[in-house]
Amino acid sequence: MTRVVIADDHPVFRRGLKALLDGEDGISVVGDAADGREAVRVVLDLRPDVVVMDLHMPVLGGVEAAKQIQEAMPGVGVLVLTMHEDDELVFAAMKAGARGYLVKTTDDEEIVRAVQAIGAGEAIFSATIAQRMMGYFTAISSSKAVLFPQLTDRERDVLELMASGMDNPSIAHRLSLSGKTVRNRVSAIFTKLQVADRAQAIVRAREAGLGSPT
Repeated sequence: MTRVVIADDHPVFRRGLKALLDGEDGISVVGDAADGREAVRVVLDLRPDVVVMDLHMPVLGGVEAAKQIQEAMPGVGVLVLTMHEDDELVFAAMKAGARGYLVKTTDDEEIVRAVQAIGAGEAIFSATIAQRMMGYFTAISSSKAVLFPQLTDRERDVLELMASGMDNPSIAHRLSLSGKTVRNRVSAIFTKLQVADRAQAIVRAREAGLGSPT
């Protein structure tokens, strides 16, 4: 039996969703909450398998509530069910640990399938959200790939770690390379970027968006 908690500040929606889910074999709604803080308390008290959560709720928003739930009980699957699907919220929810993201216009059958899937330990996103996620990550990958095209992929990896503040031994450990190989790659980077030293290479890399100080 998949035990579910519903967190939404609209009582009519909570009742409708409860009726939908309780009508399915293998699903039992064991509790509900009208705001994020209450959601955290109810989840900690009842220890459900899945919490279906809106993002815009009073007292404590859904993203922060999801984060607190995941920190306290990482085994609970968070399914976001909201009217909002802008990129900032989608990725904030993912960062907080949400395993699924659906909009409230989703068909009832898909909501039920999502609850069942997340209860089984899977992750699930609506088609439009999944497409936007793929586009986002593809754009990131493409933007990094075209930076410093004169460098090889491994040299670019080394440069990014340099820009993050790592020294050669740390880079060698991170990339499973020998110290000599890293020194050779660093020397090649200096030559190809036409810089005199490590500091200048790091400045060039950070200006291009690679790495960040650690």
